Amino acid sequence: MNHADHATLSQEFDRQINNLLQRGYPAAAGLPTGEFLKHLKPLKVRIEDIVPLEVDLEQGQLPFVIVVKSDLVSVDKAMSLVERNGQPGCTKLYPREPHDFTPIDEVRLPDGPAYLLVDIDRGKGSLNLAPGEALKVIRTEQRSPITIDEGVALVTQYPAFLMKNNCFSLLASRYRGDKRVPAIWINHAGQPNLGWCWDGNPHTWLGSASCGSRV
Repeated sequence: MNHADHATLSQEFDRQINNLLQRGYPAAAGLPTGEFLKHLKPLKVRIEDIVPLEVDLEQGQLPFVIVVKSDLVSVDKAMSLVERNGQPGCTKLYPREPHDFTPIDEVRLPDGPAYLLVDIDRGKGSLNLAPGEALKVIRTEQRSPITIDEGVALVTQYPAFLMKNNCFSLLASRYRGDKRVPAIWINHAGQPNLGWCWDGNPHTWLGSASCGSRV
């Protein structure tokens, strides 16, 4: 991943904030715009602590993305606000619901309703690896799998991050005792689709996304 600079990252932070406003996040959260922004704007100071890396959509690498927790905007609502090539996002997790999937024990999320997901990799190197095997690789690399909220944040800010030949699993969100693994892919209608796959099944077009840290 190539290096950028903190000024570029600061501009990117502002872009992401504006995108959330344009997508209608304050209304989705049931808050006036000013109240909604109070949860996000303090995150900007943390940009200084991030290694300034460039966006590389082809390789599936991003310096950071703002994550709005589902406590503030529900997963169903957030996915419906995603747009890729004119197609809205959708959620199809039956027989489960988004809230059934919670972070695995090793993942610790920052306090508050929003945070930054840092040093993101879409999982190109884990294509055709079953989720269980991909998780072992991610751990070996001392990285962390990502959650449903984080996956939705990625396709909200970077719709082109989702590619037909490299969609991605969300290994950090699981339903206890269940072998279903949530993932985001492009469905037959061309929509970004939040669904699930079995944890023992590899797919040539499905990798497992990870991050370096959360702040």
